[in-house]
Amino acid sequence: MPAKLSVNLNAIALLRNRRDLPWPSVTGLGRIALAAGAHGLTVHPRPDQRHTRNSDLPELRALIDDEFPAAEFNIEGYPTGDFLALVEAAEPEQVTLVPDDPEQPTSDHGWDFVANRDMLKAIVARLKKTGARISLFCDPDASEEQIAAARATGADRIELYTGPYGGCHDDAEKAAMELERLGKTAELARAAELDVNAGHDLTVASLPPLARRIPDLAEVSIGHGLTADALEHGMAGTVRRFLTASGW
Repeated sequence: MPAKLSVNLNAIALLRNRRDLPWPSVTGLGRIALAAGAHGLTVHPRPDQRHTRNSDLPELRALIDDEFPAAEFNIEGYPTGDFLALVEAAEPEQVTLVPDDPEQPTSDHGWDFVANRDMLKAIVARLKKTGARISLFCDPDASEEQIAAARATGADRIELYTGPYGGCHDDAEKAAMELERLGKTAELARAAELDVNAGHDLTVASLPPLARRIPDLAEVSIGHGLTADALEHGMAGTVRRFLTASGW
């Protein structure tokens, strides 16, 4: 089965937040994305709320529950006490834990699973009480030792950080090298009985090679590239383009 598509709404929220106005509507565009066939919605509510706001979460939860019950809500973030409380209130189907500093403009690296194993193990155990699936953000070239430590946390999945691969959009040789690193890490994860998600700077052009190299990829989470394409093709048309690129 092709990788499911989760539409990351952060770029839409960032645009909305440039003005103290209710548009573009994060919930409204989430509705369009799901109606066009997206399998879920992703948000990353940072402490400064510079894009997704805490107040967006109940609206998006209600949207999925009331109109798209087969879809999934994925919440990303660093596991502070405030973040954990948000997650427990929103009851997402998936939680993706990332090692972000609050000042980072975007996620740009995976966890050191060995160094953070005990902390993550406690957090994963707490979040699993909500019934959520837990995914951990992972470097594209994680070692076997790192993947073993990720598995020891009790998480269900890793999410491969595909930023370096996405950054090779104009260098085919480097893209092939980055793709191979991602593929090898995915193989280690699957051998450790971890499912594999992927996300960051993926596009319609870069998705098909990724899907071929990691044929059992479970989910891709895409925000910036998808939102950029939506300026040209509209949200519904863009979702359909990304679904086709994923193999649907």
